[in-house]
Amino acid sequence: MQNHLALLLPVATVWWTAGYLADGLPRMAHARDLRRHAGWLLALTLTGLGLTVALPIAGLATVGATPVDRAAGGLALTAAPALAVAIWTVRRLRRLRAGATALAATPRTPTPHGLRAAAAHPLIGLPLQVTGLALLPALIVASGAGEFVGPGVTGPAITIGALGVTAIGVRHALRHNRLAERALPQRAASARPAGALHV
Repeated sequence: MQNHLALLLPVATVWWTAGYLADGLPRMAHARDLRRHAGWLLALTLTGLGLTVALPIAGLATVGATPVDRAAGGLALTAAPALAVAIWTVRRLRRLRAGATALAATPRTPTPHGLRAAAAHPLIGLPLQVTGLALLPALIVASGAGEFVGPGVTGPAITIGALGVTAIGVRHALRHNRLAERALPQRAASARPAGALHV
């Protein structure tokens, strides 16, 4: 195992765990559970952002091609999704946790559909999971498995990655829309025709 793989694995583990927790967030049936999971997810997200920023800063402080420099170079693909996490996901998680806290006075208070829809918003789960996905190429290279892959694999790998991101985004959007529809006020099952006569 190369030295910089040992530096990348903790970063990847934090992002993958955050992506997993984000996927389960809308399934929390009680407000207290939602508050607890949102708190864990927020802590993991801030940890992931801290590690993602700390490695490049540590690389600047070293001289020559050290393992820290190689690990920092492997984080290049994560820059855009991690920035999206910092701008949108952190703010939404704070709001979600505050909303769940307001309803978590009793242990069995059910989570309203509106809060579950907010938990399923694509800007919470998608950036976290894409950041974790963006770490895969760096881990493959750091593990040495990249030496067995031919040069013609780059194009298909980019295509597969783009399709994966699209599939994740569509899944989050569909789940968010389904929960948001449940949060809308229910319309009357049958409306009286405009010209109906009263008997």
